Amino acid sequence: MGNTTQASARERIEAILDDNSFVEIGAGVKARATDFNMQEKDTPADGVITGYGVIDGNLVYVYSQDAAVMGGSVGEMHAKKIENLYGMAMKMGAPVVGLIDCAGLRLQEGLDALNGFGRLYGCQTLASGVIPQIQAVFGNCGGGMAVASAMADFTFMEDKAKLFVNAPNAIAENDTDTSSAKFQSEEAGNVCMTGTEEDILAQIHTLISVLPANNEDDMSYDECADDLNRMCEGLE
Repeated sequence: MGNTTQASARERIEAILDDNSFVEIGAGVKARATDFNMQEKDTPADGVITGYGVIDGNLVYVYSQDAAVMGGSVGEMHAKKIENLYGMAMKMGAPVVGLIDCAGLRLQEGLDALNGFGRLYGCQTLASGVIPQIQAVFGNCGGGMAVASAMADFTFMEDKAKLFVNAPNAIAENDTDTSSAKFQSEEAGNVCMTGTEEDILAQIHTLISVLPANNEDDMSYDECADDLNRMCEGLE
């Protein structure tokens, strides 16, 4: 399946967060695997940019997968960076936003990569019902990462993106693109909303503004911005 990404991982973060609010964590992390000549491959940030910032003044933790680095595949250090982000989000009681563009498991790292997926699922399970988990799928979301998207509280999908555990064309008789945004939203029910990249980022903005930051956040009241001394029309 071809990659349909249009914006880079960092550009997506800059588009979704308030200006100059992003603080990156783990920028110097790279893959530590050496099997299958992995030491010769350049893996900046190990294919995922992680950090925190604010959306309309609300603290969020965000990770954005970089398809330019080994297809955005999840390896050991890639998964550990996301796991670390979840730990900080749980301590601070803030939402986690995942911007997904992933080819699935990094086969060169074998069991280390599989263990990373398991630890990621564990983080999502512990965070369920405690902090909001939001994922937006751009480009591909394949293999184990599709399970992670299904575990999120809210999942968005770009119109041309692909979401699949096993590629639909693996079955010759399959005449339905079960990985398409249309199928995943209308038939499977795994996706809350589809649209352009700009539409999805705007919807996440709106969602963050109305969601409580965590399960102990009381949003039943807010500071009154109205002038208590103003005159009402018709009562002068």
